[in-house]
Amino acid sequence: MSERPRTPGPGAPSAAALQALSPDGVPEVRPGDDLAALLHDAVAGAVWPDGTTGLRDGDVVVVTSKVVSKAEGRVVAADDREDAITAETVRVVATRAHPGGVLRIVENRLGLVMAAAGVDASNTALGTVLLLPEDPDASARALRARLQAATGARLGVVVTDTAGRAWRRGLVDLAIGAAGVAVLEDLRGHDDHHGRRLDVTVTAVADEIASVAELLAGKTSQRPVTVVRGLGRHVLAADDDGDGAHELVRGAAEDMFREGSAEAYARGYAAGRAAGPADG
Repeated sequence: MSERPRTPGPGAPSAAALQALSPDGVPEVRPGDDLAALLHDAVAGAVWPDGTTGLRDGDVVVVTSKVVSKAEGRVVAADDREDAITAETVRVVATRAHPGGVLRIVENRLGLVMAAAGVDASNTALGTVLLLPEDPDASARALRARLQAATGARLGVVVTDTAGRAWRRGLVDLAIGAAGVAVLEDLRGHDDHHGRRLDVTVTAVADEIASVAELLAGKTSQRPVTVVRGLGRHVLAADDDGDGAHELVRGAAEDMFREGSAEAYARGYAAGRAAGPADG
């Protein structure tokens, strides 16, 4: 985890409050579109509950990876989605048969472990699939630079995608790209309210922001951008993009779940058979 010092924005308000706004108005995004301009136009005209419009210091602009990928031309021809998944796979974690075929949980080129390597066949033309952005952190940095230049505000940008979790049912949105956001809040070494030292608590701030946005925007609303307001303490100085969402990816040395349970059992069983009967 990076120890590089940060220059955060203003401190937290005396009363905690959080707002999120997911505007309509973003058209169907196509390869080569100016995504920053489309997003700016959508959020600039959105009206907040207090009657104001536009972006202000400390806002976090949350964008789905789908529209980022479309604008960057990550739409590829693929008669068989499975071939595209294979091409994007670095490591297979687990496979499970189901009535519709075989589910593959894999590590993709970005180091993300997710179903189908993040290859998306929904909301794309027949015979095509959508790959994740080639470098989501770079995408977030580019969007942040454009939006800050257009508004003069100190902003954070988070690029999201959907994934399952090892111990929980259901899907959540998480951050796969980030700029200008302290993606992790390291509370180790601090004391809780009872004076006990925190030794392991590191909060995945960017993932939590991604989930806030998804709760509002949803999966079928065609609202690919959400502005989250009230988290300015996690938004970095205007000239500091931060380490990006790649900082959230657990490295191999820390990964206790490198393979599925059935795969681990099969490997252990095969190793035991190869070793032969125990001595004595």
